[in-house]
Amino acid sequence: MRFSGLITIVVFFLIGIKANSQNYELGKVTIAELQEKVHPIDSSASAAILFKKGRTFFTYSRDVGFTANHVCEIKIKIYKNEGLSWADQKVRYYIGYENLNKEQLEFSNAITYNLENGAIVKTKLENQGEFKKKINNYWKEKSITFPNVKVGSIIEYKYILKSENIVKFPDFDIQYEIPVNYFYYKTELPEYYIYKPILIGGIPLETDSKFKNASQNFENEHNQTNTLYYKQIESFYSGKNIPALTDEPYVNNIENYKGTIKHELERIRMPDQPVKDYALTWEGVAKTIFKDEDFGKQLSEKSFLVEDVKRLVRNVESFNERLNLVFTYVQNRMNWDETRSYYTDKGVIKAYKDQTGNVAEINFILISMLRLAGVEANPVLVSTIENGLPVYPTRTGFNYVIAAAEIDGKQILLDATHKFTSPNILPLNVLNWKGRLIKNDGTSTEIDLEPSIPSKENFNLMVSIDSGGKMNGQARILRTDYDAYRFRVENNAKNQENYLEKFETELGDLNISNYRIENQKSNLKDPIIETFSFASNNQSDIIEDKIFVNPLLFFTRTKNPFNQEKRIMPVYFGYKNQEKYNITLEIPNGYTVESLPVPIKIATEDKGIVYLLNFFAEGKKIQINCTKDINNSIFAAEEYQTLKDVFQKVTASQNQKIVLKKI
Repeated sequence: MRFSGLITIVVFFLIGIKANSQNYELGKVTIAELQEKVHPIDSSASAAILFKKGRTFFTYSRDVGFTANHVCEIKIKIYKNEGLSWADQKVRYYIGYENLNKEQLEFSNAITYNLENGAIVKTKLENQGEFKKKINNYWKEKSITFPNVKVGSIIEYKYILKSENIVKFPDFDIQYEIPVNYFYYKTELPEYYIYKPILIGGIPLETDSKFKNASQNFENEHNQTNTLYYKQIESFYSGKNIPALTDEPYVNNIENYKGTIKHELERIRMPDQPVKDYALTWEGVAKTIFKDEDFGKQLSEKSFLVEDVKRLVRNVESFNERLNLVFTYVQNRMNWDETRSYYTDKGVIKAYKDQTGNVAEINFILISMLRLAGVEANPVLVSTIENGLPVYPTRTGFNYVIAAAEIDGKQILLDATHKFTSPNILPLNVLNWKGRLIKNDGTSTEIDLEPSIPSKENFNLMVSIDSGGKMNGQARILRTDYDAYRFRVENNAKNQENYLEKFETELGDLNISNYRIENQKSNLKDPIIETFSFASNNQSDIIEDKIFVNPLLFFTRTKNPFNQEKRIMPVYFGYKNQEKYNITLEIPNGYTVESLPVPIKIATEDKGIVYLLNFFAEGKKIQINCTKDINNSIFAAEEYQTLKDVFQKVTASQNQKIVLKKI
């Protein structure tokens, strides 16, 4: 995979350009701002962030040491009814630390401004407009709802987040689904901490940095005031007229491409102490994670599993069969509590007893049982699609862990948390670029999560058409690997009646009968096979003495899914796929084939997409063969025009007509 086409992320080096010095302050609302009816640059905007200011600075105490303080001030203008949702603001904060105090979050200066009878009216947020809720054992959320918000209002607020976590700062977002007129972010970092600033999204900005003298007063153990003197680096980031982030089809996670400034700790250089590296290399990251007692120690807890493993694999010689038995057992026994983490919560022993656990607990149990069964198995750190891409060495970028087994030199990826996964078939949100396999000694290697074998969808149809254009036939649809997995997940909760009703509608009001499906909820390693009979009155057009038929019948693609003029984000298909149609069409008595569409073969230069449509007529039968191979799971934005052109030709080819003429 060419990473340059996947996402625009660059390490952001400080350069000597002075930040915009214009003054932006809360409380400075003008009549002209309130009278503004439309955003001056983006007339479609439902709202706009007039400015966003951020500041990160450190305070010091004898007991805790340095604490990070993150201050944010935001001013928003509402232009349309759709923008009223911005009156609800939410901020999450972390409470799941073991060795640190919980983070503290406080809102203030929350005011709504309106123009009434030519005068500016302020409405302050009272306490009843602030809410707090627990998301899970690790996160809480505070939210505020502004009063008296209407089209034309301006709202503003401030919050401060205090955190003893100095390893990673909260992301400072500079792009949203509405325009941002101006942003400014300042960091004041003590010289002891070296951070890596990263810019995501390629938003142009101005920066500056300088060293300054700094000091902190604190009370010593005798309640006397002492002063700590040091130098700090002050950095400034600013930008103007940031366009709204617009969603595009076939995107894995739009958050991956959103303009954001990130900071992560690289090393600590305290006086008279050895330098401590944090996230400079993947090896360092892996060792740090492995040493944690909720990771490495949990993988060594195996004695409670011995008897169950003996029972499972007794008299089973094949390691592949042992793997399948253990995987199926864990998948069926354990229930995922929907918590994603590469650390255990209550531990593997209690999770096994409760038959419920988080991702780490379930997959650590799987790994330990595989090892007891004689199969080499190791954990693999993963960042799910929702969590973004860990492009640079980081331990905070991962949020998930799967298992990797090795048999006869072949690697098999496993995740027992979901009920429809199988060996080498992972949840779709886990297919996110690269994973990091950690071995028993704490060393690690990078592995590709992208499936190497294309998933297949094969459509076989035997169809007859009568002189009135009515079609009858039989169909067989076979789906393998990820296409089968996707089908199982999407249709698991539907009963057959509801599924068929939707399926018939999608295929142009087809009438389906004698429907059967195999391997939907069992034999998960096997393909899903659907067979059915069908009838249709609206899949052909009759004009005078001719019948016109689409070559792929009710599977014909009528629109190009790629119709944007320009593409900003990569095109994401998720996995390689082959779509194949074999259709035998029997024409009615008294008719002959007047013309067939022109056969076509299209291939991109790198064979990333290959498309073939061919026809063969003999006697009363027409054979139609169509194959579309998508051989890359991701296409760079720079390849978009080629992709658009290919799919336009594909769509055009499928909308040519088979013409039957009355003899």
